[in-house]
Amino acid sequence: MIQLHHCASARSFRVLWMLEELALPYELKMLPFPPRVHARAFLAVNPLGTVPAFFDDDLWMTESSAICHYLAAHYGAATIDVASDTPDFAAYLQWLYFGEATLTFPLTLILRYSRFESEQRRSSQVAEDYTRWFLSRLRGIEAVLENEPYVCAGRFTAADVSVGYALMLANLLDLASKFPAPVADYWARLQKRDAFVRALEAQEAAAIAQHVSAVPAPLVAWPG
Repeated sequence: MIQLHHCASARSFRVLWMLEELALPYELKMLPFPPRVHARAFLAVNPLGTVPAFFDDDLWMTESSAICHYLAAHYGAATIDVASDTPDFAAYLQWLYFGEATLTFPLTLILRYSRFESEQRRSSQVAEDYTRWFLSRLRGIEAVLENEPYVCAGRFTAADVSVGYALMLANLLDLASKFPAPVADYWARLQKRDAFVRALEAQEAAAIAQHVSAVPAPLVAWPG
């Protein structure tokens, strides 16, 4: 049985989106954000108090891009995985981890220093610097998307889920208007995928049923 611990539109959305793309049965456990503050019992599940926390029977993982990699390799060989013996495998790994390590990283600093820190500790300079950082890093995928519909292999893969979540987070931070045209078109395509829509609907329905806020985690004010 697959179980996902999730906050609305947090990094764990990558995993939820993957589960919908693969049409896998799962149990979705919604948490208030941040769970380390508002759901202290969750620390017994993940001592870091962060999401995702992902279980596949006895297997346990917490890194969103790695979980995407696992799900694609284990369940998506005929759909959204890229085989290691194909020419596109290196590019697949590049963009799968680029989505988190290069694109999502600066967005977390923008969030921290523009929304999450106390008024005294907020820094518009840090937020502005990392906004420029993020936008400059979009050049990497822009160069690919000028000629291709997806970031690798000429088709939708788990790498697009990883990169797509970073664009989703940037959109929540009102940065989508600054996307280069190829990236904006790509983001529009991703949002139309049935699995993406189902993932949004699943988190909202689960939040309502479990009496947890459906406000996207990046927009929640919380104590640092």
